[in-house]
Amino acid sequence: MWATITRPFAWLMLKLYDWTGNYGLALILFGLAVNLILTPFMAKSKKSTMQSTRLQPRIQELQTRHAGNQQKLNEEMQKLYREEGINPMSGCLWSLIPFPILIALYSVIRQPLTRMMFVTSEAVTALQEFFVNSGWYTIPERADAYFEIKLAGVLHEHWAEVQSAIAAGEETLAKVDLSRLHNVDFHFLGMDLGSVPDFRIWNFDFSSKEKWLPAVGLFLIPVIATVLSWAQMKVGNMGTPQQDQQAAASMKTMQMTMPLMSLWFCFIMPAAMGIYWTSNSVFGMIRDYFMTKIFKKQLDEEEAERIAARKERERDLELKRLETERKHAEGTSEKNTNTSKKKIQANEKQKSNERKAALEREDRAARREMLGIEDAEVPASQVGNRRYARGRAYDPDRFKFPGESSPVEEETAEDTAAEAVAEPAENNEIEEVKEET
Repeated sequence: MWATITRPFAWLMLKLYDWTGNYGLALILFGLAVNLILTPFMAKSKKSTMQSTRLQPRIQELQTRHAGNQQKLNEEMQKLYREEGINPMSGCLWSLIPFPILIALYSVIRQPLTRMMFVTSEAVTALQEFFVNSGWYTIPERADAYFEIKLAGVLHEHWAEVQSAIAAGEETLAKVDLSRLHNVDFHFLGMDLGSVPDFRIWNFDFSSKEKWLPAVGLFLIPVIATVLSWAQMKVGNMGTPQQDQQAAASMKTMQMTMPLMSLWFCFIMPAAMGIYWTSNSVFGMIRDYFMTKIFKKQLDEEEAERIAARKERERDLELKRLETERKHAEGTSEKNTNTSKKKIQANEKQKSNERKAALEREDRAARREMLGIEDAEVPASQVGNRRYARGRAYDPDRFKFPGESSPVEEETAEDTAAEAVAEPAENNEIEEVKEET
């Protein structure tokens, strides 16, 4: 399965080598091709990161407003990201794409025979046996992770002899298929890119220029790759300053650890990985520089449009408010008919319920009248439809002072007095009638 994954990278690497005839230049072009392929994805990640950074003041405002309510804070932040059209995870996801490519390239560089030339493991074993029998290679006592690179180097040095042996039908080589072998030279600028750089510079042999110059060159490859890796991170973060203190601290830590990891990896891997790492950092810096300028201009224009639209909306709202206040002062305000569909439906339902209740009351009253049922006396304790809401022993005169008449008694007394005044008048009229008679 892994061979299937690495096949496209191996094919590209081999085609670039056949085209240039130089292993180091092929690695540089491979880094350029990878950057061109990843540019659309990295552009998406870059823009998302810059947009998220511009939202930091608003995010801090939400954090202050909803301190202590994490659920509400998460809801508001998701709403903010949704309104701005930002996926906060996209910046991280796309930035992880180069790592699988790096691992695949490492596999191709470490195993040039099986991964880049697609030679079978049986063919590699036969080739190793032929080299040992010819006295060109010695099997190491301990397992060597980079033995295929050394075999490929021996193959380059004795390419003519190997081809002659294959053509002559040499017994060891005739059993396997070696038609896909390529004559790959791992040297670049006098350095063997298949070898692992040595950081112990004090052990270098300075007796001749031919010995110490390639060794120093290999030593400088990881150093240059580390410096350029740090520079790429600085350029990449140039247009996205971290306003959050925690994020700034994390970014500062990453800017220190990632270059150090680059230094360590380049000293334990073949120098070819350092060349790719260096070229990838250079092309990455160029890409990030131009993307930062382009997206900064785009985001500034989008932000200016949003600010202008917000100001226009606020101005319209202020004008409407002033107009409403003027109409209220003049008494000419009109009922707002701009009601939502949901509110209109609720009002219609309420009116329908009220009509039904009124019809039911009228129908019930008509039936009671037809049956001769009189309405029960309403007790003083009744509130609404609850007859004894104030209690069965409720007395409206419970706070009356001794000798003081209640409102009911006063009303009864007034009626009695009126009747008493009316009775003498009626008696006088009767007496007058009798005298006349």
